Amino acid sequence: MSTSSSAFRDSASVGLGFVPLGLAFGALAVQSGLDWWWAALSAALIYGGSFEFLLIGMVTAAAPPVAIAGTAFMVNIRHVFYALSFPLHRVRGPLGKAYSTFALSDEAYALTAGDRARSWSGRRVLWLQLLMHLYWAASATAGALLGSLIPDGVTGLDFALTALFTVLALDALKDLSGDLPTPALALLSAVAARILCPGQMLPAAFVLFTAGLLARHFLSARSPSHA
Repeated sequence: MSTSSSAFRDSASVGLGFVPLGLAFGALAVQSGLDWWWAALSAALIYGGSFEFLLIGMVTAAAPPVAIAGTAFMVNIRHVFYALSFPLHRVRGPLGKAYSTFALSDEAYALTAGDRARSWSGRRVLWLQLLMHLYWAASATAGALLGSLIPDGVTGLDFALTALFTVLALDALKDLSGDLPTPALALLSAVAARILCPGQMLPAAFVLFTAGLLARHFLSARSPSHA
């Protein structure tokens, strides 16, 4: 089996998830008053998933560039941590490494972080990322072109992203093998951030959750069972 065929097989499940989400994103962009090509250009050049959904509201609200840049940084800062274990060292050539860095998404990281991906070549990783990029760009463009057919009274398209991350969270919960404290800590961090910093809930929740994980690791390392 060729490298591209193997990558297509590896990315098929993610592609099935990208298509309805991309369609919803494209339709939401058009319903928000943007031209269809805006969704296509965003999907091709930004390829930011959750940030692209946020960007629609910020563009239509004429948010200042500084606010957009700050939001982009806060939403995508997690990719810095992804890069610590992403197999970028297998990708050859400066152009390949540059594109692989650009196309590093949550789904690409999830697919390449498993044990079965340890034998994948850099070429296979690149094909995987390219295919997922194409899934997103094509579905977003199609959604934008078809968005004009959706009645103005239809609401809830912006909930597609929330639904996707809810499913991803449930899948991650299954992989924790009974490690209940981690999701409980995440929930407590979100509730505390909502109460203490309602205007900055997302960054506050991230800070509290990270601090909680570090504290748990420190206490576990000092316990007698880990001596």
